[in-house]
Amino acid sequence: MSLQVEKLEKNMAKLTIEVSAEEFEKAVQEAYLKNKGRITLPGFRKGKAPRAMIEKMYGTGVFYEEAVNSLIPEAYGKAADESGLEIVAQPSISVEQVEKGKPFIFTAEVALKPEVTLGQYKGIEVEKTPIEVTEDEVNAALDKEREKNSRMVDVEDRAVENGDIIKLDFDGSVDGVPFQGGKAENYDLTVGSGSFIPGFEDQLIGVKIGEEKDVNVTFPEEYHAKELAGKAAVFKCKVNAIKVKEIPEADDEFAKEVSEFETIAEYKEDLQKKLTEQKEKEANAKKQGLAVTKAVENASMDIPDAMVMEQVRRMMDDFARRIKSQGLTMEQYFQFTGSTAAKMAEQMKPEALKRIQNSLVLEAIAKAENIEVSDERLDEEIDKMAKMYKMEADKLKDMMGDRDKEQIKNDIAIQEAVKMITDAAVEVEPAAETETKTEE
Repeated sequence: MSLQVEKLEKNMAKLTIEVSAEEFEKAVQEAYLKNKGRITLPGFRKGKAPRAMIEKMYGTGVFYEEAVNSLIPEAYGKAADESGLEIVAQPSISVEQVEKGKPFIFTAEVALKPEVTLGQYKGIEVEKTPIEVTEDEVNAALDKEREKNSRMVDVEDRAVENGDIIKLDFDGSVDGVPFQGGKAENYDLTVGSGSFIPGFEDQLIGVKIGEEKDVNVTFPEEYHAKELAGKAAVFKCKVNAIKVKEIPEADDEFAKEVSEFETIAEYKEDLQKKLTEQKEKEANAKKQGLAVTKAVENASMDIPDAMVMEQVRRMMDDFARRIKSQGLTMEQYFQFTGSTAAKMAEQMKPEALKRIQNSLVLEAIAKAENIEVSDERLDEEIDKMAKMYKMEADKLKDMMGDRDKEQIKNDIAIQEAVKMITDAAVEVEPAAETETKTEE
């Protein structure tokens, strides 16, 4: 095998790969031996026709496609290694010469990892995020906890009111004819939730337990079941039970029940502390995002389109795996959403480009700052991963190849680079909003 490398514009390169005539002939012969059992020629038993006769009948190149497909992966792999190039996307293959008795020649256009020219990444100015927890926010958190600890209480001494949760039998019909999905027994309905057709729930207010009532409604014109859209319907309803949600009082007893504190004041103080910690984390994450974004904006690089499309492909594969875990195929997803693979790929391009830029710049910063990850630090990360997967660390480490370990080290170095530029960022107060008055 021989190789020629030609550098192209925008971090692309063309590899011209030549496979000897002998290797090509060997691949063609292997393709013949593999396929001859399926070929029948007059005068020969099935699978016994000589190669020369098959080529005379179907053409000299009858086995070329399979031969070429078997040669390209190995030849390209060897050429990629020999080139010493840092290739970052699947190659675009083009066959240049495939003839009997001659070398097989093909080209592979490949995307190369871009060089990054760093700009300022230390001392970047980022807008400061105020960290303040208001009394209203503490009360909202308290109300949320009270809601979580609420209980359902039966009501028997009054009729249905707005906000009640009722057990309802209903049987719907249009022009006296029942329709699919229009009947249920002991259905749990929160009156006033708006989960039923407009006007349905309002007509149940005032109905007592055991009482029956005809509810008259009209389906919306845009109703999802087209056969019911715009139609007037009657639902024969019966209320079987009424329940209300009982929310505990915000007092010392509640604090004792749901926390380690003796008083509601202490509990609210703890809620404020936790909300403050949460806001501090959010503010740091925002600071980190702004610092990385500005570091990327200050850098320059020329990213090949093929590298972006490779990232898009990975993102689409990840998305496909996620929806598969939910029982959906990509075909079903496209059918439900009206989208296509091409549309999705186009929508993903900006995010794909952003991910590539972030990764390249952070790698360059880690290199510029001589951030190195020790084997001990790698072992710590593998220990964390092992606990997450409920495995023994040594077994997980044995399962990893050198490339896996290097990738983990690279990820850790990027995390350290993020921390470094975030810590070095200078927080500035938000610019004061200027009010403009328009004279009438």
